[in-house]
This record gives sequence, C-alpha cells and structure tokens, in this order.
Amino acid sequence: MFLPLFAAAQQKPDWAFPLADKAQPPTQEDPAKLHTAPGSTLSLTRVQIDDIYNVPDWFPDLHPVMPKIVQHGNQQTKVRACGSCHLPTGTGHDESAWLAGLPISYFMRQMADFKSGDRKGSGTMTTIAKAISEEEIKAAANYFASLPPRPWIRVVETETVAKTYVAKGNKRLRHPDGGAETLGNRIIELPEEEEIVLNRDPRSGFIAYVPVGSIDLGKKLVTTGGDGKTDPCAMCHGETLHGSGDIPALAGRHPNYIVRQLWNFQHGDRSGDSNEEMKIEISDLTLDDMLVIAAYLASLAP
Repeated sequence: MFLPLFAAAQQKPDWAFPLADKAQPPTQEDPAKLHTAPGSTLSLTRVQIDDIYNVPDWFPDLHPVMPKIVQHGNQQTKVRACGSCHLPTGTGHDESAWLAGLPISYFMRQMADFKSGDRKGSGTMTTIAKAISEEEIKAAANYFASLPPRPWIRVVETETVAKTYVAKGNKRLRHPDGGAETLGNRIIELPEEEEIVLNRDPRSGFIAYVPVGSIDLGKKLVTTGGDGKTDPCAMCHGETLHGSGDIPALAGRHPNYIVRQLWNFQHGDRSGDSNEEMKIEISDLTLDDMLVIAAYLASLAP
C-alpha cells in the first residue's frame, strides 16, 4: 500500500532515474541469432537491432516515412538516430521520453534548452543538442508532431513486484533469477513483452506497477491541486490533459518520466524563462506527490 514519506527524508529516486547496474546477469545469447517479429519481413541480430545509426523498422505501416535524422541520425556529427531511443512511433521506453504528438515549438524549445544548459539530466541529449543542426531538429520535430498517440502504458496497483535489474542502455528488466519483492513507494515500469522491447519493436509497451491507492491520490492532486498545494494541471495542459497550444500532453505518458521531470524542475535541472512557471507550480510537491501524480496521469488514455 502507499505509505507517505517525510519530506526531509527525500532523496533523488533511483527507481525513476534508471542507470545500468554495474554487475549484469550473464547472457547466453548467441550474437549470430536472428530476431524476427510476426508480420515483419526483417530478421536482425542483436548488434543490428542496437545500431544507433540504423533504427530497425519492423513495421513501416505504423508510421510515416522517417526522415534521415530519425532513422539514421548523422554519423559524421555523432548524432544518433532519434528513433533508436524514442522508436519510430515516438512512444519511447521507460528510460527515454514520449515524443509522439509533441507540439513542434515545444520540441524545438527543449532542444534549445538542452543545448544552452537550461535543461539537464541527460548527458546524451545535451551532446546531441550541441551537435545537431537546426534543419535536423526541424525535421525531427515535424515528424514526431505528426505521430498519433497510442495506448502504451498499463498501470497496475500492487504491493509486490518482480525482482528487477537495470540492463545496458538503462532498460529495467525482470531479473532472470526470478522472485518478487515489496514495491514500497516506487514506480517500477517493465515491458509487457521483454523480447519485443529489447528488439525495439513498437508493437507493445509497458506495465507500470504503482503503490495501492496512488491513482486516486494522484487524481485529487491533478484535478483539484490538493487543497492549494498546486494548481489543477488542466489549467495549462488542457481539460483532458492532452495538451493545449504549445504545452505538451500529460495523459498516458511514462510515469517515471513524469517523476523525473517534476524532480528536475524542483531541483534546478530544468531552468530558464520557459520553465519558471512550472518551477513555481511544483515547488511544494513532495516525492510522494510526484509519484501519485505520475501514476494517475499514466492511467489516462493518451
């Protein structure tokens, strides 16, 4: 069940900021093994799947034609393909961001903030932002803005969760030794189908395990502001939380990503003029508040 924490005991939540474990479980996969997907014409090795300059396009009918920067990046400037982390469908993984349907102006502002240092928290994105061209940013922004949202997160309230580890690439996976552990005050996101996620195949998404009772607690904060602790999110993000103007949608997003961003706003890793209003809005939130807000938002249809 959900157990409120004392604000003074708060530390940066490692469960929301996954980093690959130094000690990885042994892998027995044959590097020459070919991976396939039902209905796809592709057969790829793990090395091919993980090529950051050649995104696997398992199902081209799920999205428009990808621009070069999304599918292949730019090897000359060391800018990896956007789709390698965010997928051709823009829905991303637990460790990355959802980009599908983002307003073009918002997308471009985030890239500018990464470049200037106003937005921190991702060394990879900072490096990319400093090397990518304006033309490439515009091409990516237009592509991801054109993508429709799709169901990607299934939220489950629970007291226990499978034992996990953080694999290479900062992907959280079920531990091969099995077992379960107490969830506590965490959100643990795991693939619905692990092989599909590891193959960067966009057919299925994630289960977000959240503490019992967190969805209702989050709904109160999101819809009413929680007795003055903040303002209702709909004031800026739209009545259905599907975005408004150049303000992004929140509904159906990865909950750990939401927690990361709320934490970063509050702790100075997202600064600059465009972020001042959010910093004020969430200044009184505890980590518990961030968790339940994220759980509720993830439970909504994107």
